[in-house]
Amino acid sequence: MSLFPSMNHRGVWITTLMASAILMITMGTRQSMGLYVGPLNTDTGLGIVTISLAMAVGQFVWGAIQPIAGAFADKYGPRPVLLYGLLILVIGSALTPFVTSTTGLILTLGVLTAIGSGSCSFSVLLGAAAQRMPTESRGVASGIINAGGSFGQFVFAPIIQKLIQWVGWMGSMWSMAAVALLAIPLLNRLTSDTHAPSKAPDPEGGLKKAVQDALKSPSYLLLHLGFFTCGFHIAFLVTHLPTEVGLCGLSPTVASWSLAIIGLANIAGSLYAGSCINIYRSKYVLAIMYSSRAVLVLLYLLAPKTEWTFYVFAVGLGFTWLATVPPTAALVGKLFGIRYLATLFGLTLLSHQIGGFLGAYLGGLALTINGDYQWMWYADIALSAMAGVINLPIKEAPIAKLQTA
Repeated sequence: MSLFPSMNHRGVWITTLMASAILMITMGTRQSMGLYVGPLNTDTGLGIVTISLAMAVGQFVWGAIQPIAGAFADKYGPRPVLLYGLLILVIGSALTPFVTSTTGLILTLGVLTAIGSGSCSFSVLLGAAAQRMPTESRGVASGIINAGGSFGQFVFAPIIQKLIQWVGWMGSMWSMAAVALLAIPLLNRLTSDTHAPSKAPDPEGGLKKAVQDALKSPSYLLLHLGFFTCGFHIAFLVTHLPTEVGLCGLSPTVASWSLAIIGLANIAGSLYAGSCINIYRSKYVLAIMYSSRAVLVLLYLLAPKTEWTFYVFAVGLGFTWLATVPPTAALVGKLFGIRYLATLFGLTLLSHQIGGFLGAYLGGLALTINGDYQWMWYADIALSAMAGVINLPIKEAPIAKLQTA
């Protein structure tokens, strides 16, 4: 008997694993960018606020490109979007070591790499996968694809840290640019003709009408608000956790392994979330995840700052880290169907990254003004608790009715 009975089809597994592998490369490098903050500051002297601003712009641009890339993928197919995205990611990563100014850093690290990785991320990959498999396979598949991004963080965080130590941050970034090229054969397999799309017919009014209807839905807007707080939380941590570890007098290795552990724990969290959305309403899954973050951060603030505190904290955070993506994408699909899932889920990711911009940038300001992140932790607790509550009023049909339909 298969571990995932809804996935008993070779084409479904190929689609899922190829999308998961692409996300492993693009998100693995992206979620480890915080490891470059210290070396960048030491080498360029641009300052923590400037580097935080560049990474915050990257958070926003990564989100802003999602609905645009999704709309192009919905219209022209995912292949050209993924290919050009990978090439832009490679160019941005390769050029970053040459910049010496704030404008240059924002252009390469904040714009080019963000556009590239964002075009090869959740909205396009989940949309492409959903259109290439039956309904009963989508929940588990989204969890497996999402786990690919988490596995990438687990793999790349310690590798990047070692590369920074061995060949410097410039050599490390050039190495990551080379690795991104390895995703091209994967996208060729994902978008090959052997995976016949199960694309739904265009509804009346097309994409414009679908977006207008979605933006009038209170449930869709509540979903956006919850995802906004998720972006704030993740961007703050992925950008500033290495600096927080340093403030506690611990080795940079603790930071890299903490990020790796977050990615490893999120593999389990993503798979679990993907299975839960076939059993429980997605809004309840999201409410529990967000609320648990508020509790975890509070416990972290009360705990002694040892390396094992960070490792345990990483396990707890990692379980929900990006595991919010499968239930969020599932909710969008349940509310509006899958025809324009890449676009509509892309818009929720834009909300996520507006929160990400604030989390990354305000973290740098807080450190510069106060010398620590105390007020950012308090804001994180408040926003996580709020996100847990605002998902509850979302009008989601009971699972039994969905299965019957």
